[in-house]
Amino acid sequence: MTLKTRLLAASVASLFAAAPAAAKPLDGASTDVMIQGFHWNSASAGGWWNTVKNNAATLKSAGFTMVWLPPPSDAAAIQGYLPRQLNVLNSSYGTEAELTAALAALNAQGVKPIADIVVNHRVGTANWADFTNPTWGGCNTVAKGDEWATACGNPDSGEGYAAARDLDHSQAIVRSDLKTWMNSRLKGVGFAGWRFDFVKGFAGSYVKEYVTDTSPWFCVGEHWPTNYFDANNPDNWKSQIIGWVDQTTGTCAAFDFATKGLLNDVLTNNNYARLKASDGKPAGTIGWWPSRSVTFVDNHDTGPSEACGNGQNHWPVPCTKVMQGYAYILTHPGIPTVYWPHYFNWGLGTSIKDLITIRKNAGLTSESPVTILRAEAGLYAATIAGKVAVKIGATAWSPGTGWTLAASGTDYSVWTTGTTPPPTGTTANVEFVCNNGTTVMGQNVYVTGSITELSNWSGTATNKLLSPTAYPTWRATYAMPANTSIQWKCVKRDGAGNLVWQGGGNNTVNTPAAGGSITATASF
Repeated sequence: MTLKTRLLAASVASLFAAAPAAAKPLDGASTDVMIQGFHWNSASAGGWWNTVKNNAATLKSAGFTMVWLPPPSDAAAIQGYLPRQLNVLNSSYGTEAELTAALAALNAQGVKPIADIVVNHRVGTANWADFTNPTWGGCNTVAKGDEWATACGNPDSGEGYAAARDLDHSQAIVRSDLKTWMNSRLKGVGFAGWRFDFVKGFAGSYVKEYVTDTSPWFCVGEHWPTNYFDANNPDNWKSQIIGWVDQTTGTCAAFDFATKGLLNDVLTNNNYARLKASDGKPAGTIGWWPSRSVTFVDNHDTGPSEACGNGQNHWPVPCTKVMQGYAYILTHPGIPTVYWPHYFNWGLGTSIKDLITIRKNAGLTSESPVTILRAEAGLYAATIAGKVAVKIGATAWSPGTGWTLAASGTDYSVWTTGTTPPPTGTTANVEFVCNNGTTVMGQNVYVTGSITELSNWSGTATNKLLSPTAYPTWRATYAMPANTSIQWKCVKRDGAGNLVWQGGGNNTVNTPAAGGSITATASF
């Protein structure tokens, strides 16, 4: 079946197939939300499995149904991506006993643990290719043309990987031992599904075999195209990504690097028009095969870790615009993935949780239809399934009467219909207003204060205010903890980090009950 025919068949089938109550995410319209349960520096901190275990209940409460965890096996690199002894589950993240306890805690909360498995390549125990646990003695297990001159397997079925030996998946012993590792060792300690690393390195048909013979609850592949991303022509990347999914015959989803690239571009260059394809659909992979598209804002490779600027940081969304990205992916089709540092380290947890709650309350799924209303410089606006409206960008926009503002922050707002309740029990909306905020070139106005959501009095606060109509008055609405007394102040900051604080004592706002709104006003 051709790619075009398969996509059409999948779309038609989705119109008539009702997902069973306990369906796997790829069996129908998925309501799942995943969190990447680590970042690039997690292994360096020590005891990471204990960190995951201690946050199992928090993940459940936030609305996450899956957590993607780092490579669990012994490896030559601390992050785990140069696997050595696959069957040894003591790693830089902790011991096998700690891993087992963490997985048990997650499973007890109903949060499915997804293992990051690296099967494209492997390193030897003491030299180039003396593979142990499991033991492979022949040079034929390494693809011909590998950097190891002795390699004598068949030609590689994908791209080469220079840092380790490229495995020859055509060899029966390789496939058999990998499936035994997945079925016995990984499932044996509590893993439920797979995230396949670097799937460009071997044919997707092998992934299909591994999925068929291990029956994971969920599967997603990392197919990050090698060539330069062109935001004017995302179809090139979309074709490569969907082409790989087609090789697996749809048994495995793929990370939506096309949507990731578009978010990078529009949030950097203010050209939100690129989020709309010529056919009126979302311009990323979610516009082609949403149920097989796993969306994300950043991950351990593309983005920072505990703070802006550290970690891998290869291809990040602008740090101050992360929440715009989440407003997009958590309201749109696909299976959204939240990055651990964004939730736990960046003070964005409450805002992200509100968006997840909106998604759940509205019954949005991986296949929810999108109606794009505006897509232009400074503004993207859409409704999803007729139940949620979202606006990202600095330009003012509202869906009109019949909608309730359910969540908002700098340059994003999300509304629900009267039949879809906003989040309850956690937050209320506060419009912060700073009057007499005259500025010079390069200055912006922010609000900071006594709680995490206002950056704990930090001069590097990210809660930016805007002056869309009445300079020098600046304003923005943020979701704050409900029924809470908050101390706050206005502050000006320029590009060099120089600060001008509002004079006088602290301002106080007492937030209303969950779902309510209030305006808090101060002057420089």
